[in-house]
Amino acid sequence: MELAKVKATIEAVLFTLGEAVELDRIAKTIGHDEETTKRVLQSLMEDYAAEERGIQIIEIDGSYQMCTKETMYDALIRITHIPKKHVLTDVQLETLSIIAYKQPITRVEIEAIRGVKCDHAINKLIEYNLVCEAGRLDVPGKPILFGTTDEFLRSFGITSLEDLPVLDSDKLEDFKSEAEEEVQLQLSL
Repeated sequence: MELAKVKATIEAVLFTLGEAVELDRIAKTIGHDEETTKRVLQSLMEDYAAEERGIQIIEIDGSYQMCTKETMYDALIRITHIPKKHVLTDVQLETLSIIAYKQPITRVEIEAIRGVKCDHAINKLIEYNLVCEAGRLDVPGKPILFGTTDEFLRSFGITSLEDLPVLDSDKLEDFKSEAEEEVQLQLSL
């Protein structure tokens, strides 16, 4: 298959499926090995980036998806008349960060870290498609395990969970000592 036809096939697959598609599935579809497929995808990504186009192909954790460029967001908002973004509260951001770094994690574990109930925050994060059920814990009651979604990666502009910022050990120790002081203060009341 000639290169133009291969690129057209990849575009059709990504456009039609509308979700992230694994590299191996794309390679099987076009009849090439994964390394060749990755080079063709990279070429397509460069084509879209170099031209004044409204769409792009992004890589998300080894999968590829066709989506709208960020610069087109305002135009899409004007035509659809929906709010720009879901505004996450501090509680939702805190809950989301716990899930992102500790996943898979149960609601009870999240609440133990936060020190307060978080049902509403988790439900909103699920509604915003930033968090999903990632299985069940194999203990009595089979509590739900939560994890982040591909939408989380897209929303925060990262390609995989390995791209999450890492705290340096000094800051981590500062946070731990602040938390311990707060716990001691609460116990003394």
